[in-house]
Amino acid sequence: MQTVDQFNFNNEKVLMRVDFNVPLNDNMDIVDDSRIRAAVPTIQKVLHDGGALILMSHLGRPKEGTEDRFSLKHLIARIAELTGAKVLFANDCIGAEAIQKAEELQAGGILLLENLRFHKAETKGDIDFAHKLAQLGTFYVNDAFGTAHRAHASTAIIAQFFSHKKCFGFLMANEISNAQKVLSNPQKPFTAIVGGAKVSDKLLIIENLMNLAQNILIGGGMAFTFAKAQGGKIGNSLCEDDRIDLCKELIHKAKSKGVNLVLPVDSIVADKFAPDANSAQASNDNIPDGWMGLDIGEKSMLEFCSIIEKSKTVLWNGPMGVFEMDKFSKGTQKVAEALATATKQGAFTLIGGGDSAAAIHKFGLANQVSYVSTGGGALLEYFEGKELPGIVAIEGSSSINA
Repeated sequence: MQTVDQFNFNNEKVLMRVDFNVPLNDNMDIVDDSRIRAAVPTIQKVLHDGGALILMSHLGRPKEGTEDRFSLKHLIARIAELTGAKVLFANDCIGAEAIQKAEELQAGGILLLENLRFHKAETKGDIDFAHKLAQLGTFYVNDAFGTAHRAHASTAIIAQFFSHKKCFGFLMANEISNAQKVLSNPQKPFTAIVGGAKVSDKLLIIENLMNLAQNILIGGGMAFTFAKAQGGKIGNSLCEDDRIDLCKELIHKAKSKGVNLVLPVDSIVADKFAPDANSAQASNDNIPDGWMGLDIGEKSMLEFCSIIEKSKTVLWNGPMGVFEMDKFSKGTQKVAEALATATKQGAFTLIGGGDSAAAIHKFGLANQVSYVSTGGGALLEYFEGKELPGIVAIEGSSSINA
């Protein structure tokens, strides 16, 4: 794997793709800067070597051209604060101003380009747009694992223009190597915890993990489609009726492969989807009409935690319930605590981005597990067995001389 620690960037103009898609509040203040922090080690390596750094990222999903609330200018002060470097800004990611500022950029300096997605050519993977970006630098570094599954101009197409002058940043390398610890010969017993709302979103990962895991624990809204598939009465709980036969197949497949597919036996149920709802415990096969399951129940928590704490490798992707509401967060919290316990006992624990990462941070346990991924969709696709364009672009051999 080609990473930044194998190169010296002295006198290089390094064009680096980062994932600075951070949440902003109504005052345009950064709510969570963890994605910026994650890129700092790679930024500092380039600057310490004597390189100049041109950062490019997207922010949000702008619909039509430039929109102030999606401008990366709101990130300038925080980037400067975290890196200790002077940060210049280009009002567009291509064009005369970007070219001039990139040419004038001195060693040790940072130039932040405006939001890539202000150009539709970015998400279309347009080669001409990628070429215009490529002309700004002499070396390409991809440190944006969160967008590695997208075949966008700045993540997959641009690398063609850099021949041998391209590599992964530290964050990208960490993401890949930690995912590989789970995918390649994980220590047994290996337990995968798969949660979230829909079976359809997690179908491929469940099927792929059946070839690796000894235990697969199912939580979240998707558990009720499984419950209904087994003839359970699930009240108003979330259910994908068109996936019931699929759930039956997955249950059968797990049995035939000798995989312990563990479904919740009980739930915390509510009479409405709201923080102030009335709540009660119910068996997962007998939830009263008008009530819905919003978290795993006490018996399920005990069973899940017992399995997790006896595991040597654990992958967690998806919450156990509506953890954003305190009343329905206990199951997710107990799973997070069990992961911390397993880690303390020597297990390798990987938290799979997205909601799981948000949960582990919410409960203050991010430093007590082995690795928290920054890529939700990217990690999911990696575990589904898909090739990620942002990885292939660096590891592939094709090149076009700019």
